[in-house]
Amino acid sequence: MSAGLLLFPGAGSSSDHSSLVAIEHAVAPRRCVRADFPYRRAGRRAPDRAPLLIQAVVDEAATLGPGPLVLGGRSMGGRMCSMAVADGLVPNAVGLVLVSYPLHPPGRPDRLRVEHLPRIGVPCLFVHGTRDTFGTPDELERWTATIPGAPASVTHVWIDRAGHDLKGADDRVAAAVAEWLEGR
Repeated sequence: MSAGLLLFPGAGSSSDHSSLVAIEHAVAPRRCVRADFPYRRAGRRAPDRAPLLIQAVVDEAATLGPGPLVLGGRSMGGRMCSMAVADGLVPNAVGLVLVSYPLHPPGRPDRLRVEHLPRIGVPCLFVHGTRDTFGTPDELERWTATIPGAPASVTHVWIDRAGHDLKGADDRVAAAVAEWLEGR
């Protein structure tokens, strides 16, 4: 049985984001669920705090049943999934797909969001623009090396000259995810 895929959007978008839709199409017929966080479903623009977002990931994952599951998404959505998996809150997680992972706020490399990375126990795919202001390729490679099993457990796909939004790269992002998921 191939693993299902659960995807969450970044802070400023919904599950209808074009890259998440492209991923869903690229991985078909694999089961893929694009989910929104509660603040978005309630019509609010500002995200809830991390504990509520992580609980939303856990709750959504539980609705999909006990089978193998790959979690992830764009930016904040992927980060919340990685935190839930690192904390062992999704016991059937078998991988993470992290698109435009927000390593730190733009221009604030001193405010890293990496403390949970050494607790991730599943293979990870990072799809990232080479001009992403939330983390340079060097920064991302440095910190993802702290994931157990790296480098074998970590795959980086770089979208050349793309920023955090990966504008115009939906097909490349989706193809990278579909290829990485083969056999999982």
